[in-house]
Amino acid sequence: MRILHLSDTHLERTDAPNKWGVNATDSLRLMLADLRHLRDVDAVVVTGDLADDGAVEAYTAVRDLVGDFARPLNAPVFYTTGNHDERIAFGKVLGSGHPEPVATLESGAAERAAVSTVAGWRFVTLDSLVPGKVYGELGVAQLGWLRGVLSEPAERGTVLALHHPPISLDISATQPHFGLRDPGELAAAIRGSDVRVVLTGHYHLQLFGLLESVPVWVTPGVVNRVDLTAAPGTERVVRGASASLVELGGATGPMFHTFHARDPRAHETVYELDEDRVRSFVEREA
Repeated sequence: MRILHLSDTHLERTDAPNKWGVNATDSLRLMLADLRHLRDVDAVVVTGDLADDGAVEAYTAVRDLVGDFARPLNAPVFYTTGNHDERIAFGKVLGSGHPEPVATLESGAAERAAVSTVAGWRFVTLDSLVPGKVYGELGVAQLGWLRGVLSEPAERGTVLALHHPPISLDISATQPHFGLRDPGELAAAIRGSDVRVVLTGHYHLQLFGLLESVPVWVTPGVVNRVDLTAAPGTERVVRGASASLVELGGATGPMFHTFHARDPRAHETVYELDEDRVRSFVEREA
């Protein structure tokens, strides 16, 4: 199983530069163009923050651009929500986030969680969006649903995808505050199950860790990336679209490879927050 993993496209309502001067749609176009020679992709997973402000036009653009890339590969595309997304607009364009789900979560909060099967592999997408918050949470109802889904093993195993990582890196000024708020509960839900990998985004950088001995992969963002060489307590965001290839199965799997688009302006600073601004942001949003 070979998965192209994208995240954090942050498309705007219009195809134009955002407030930082970066055209998110161009970043996605550039990344997909540089991946045009990629072959043998079985599925594409996009783990949230598809739209920057939840606009229907942004979801439509993501669907069309990623769909045009995936169609010649005959690869289904799976989407999850992120903290910048809006569930109603997401649903209008992308439905459950799966092309043909075999099961979906039914809840009063309308979380976008679903299950599909590709070549014997089960793909489960979860909805960690907490409206109005940067951090994520799954909650009792969704975790209970997940345990039910995982109660019967899939033929090859399960790929679990969500936006907010259940792991963090303590050299980051913001990660420990804005990841998944209930990682222990997620760990308990996948304990002893056939989950082979957890795919996430949100941090705009690549990161690998384990949850209940299950590999957790954080793919860097498409719109930009966070540069952790900045001074402690600060945050620097730079230009440069990235994506990942995840390979499951075989004697050496899982394997993870990161692609970086050939952007002539890559590594240019998009914005930088000093310690006071980072502290203020964390106090306000955490």
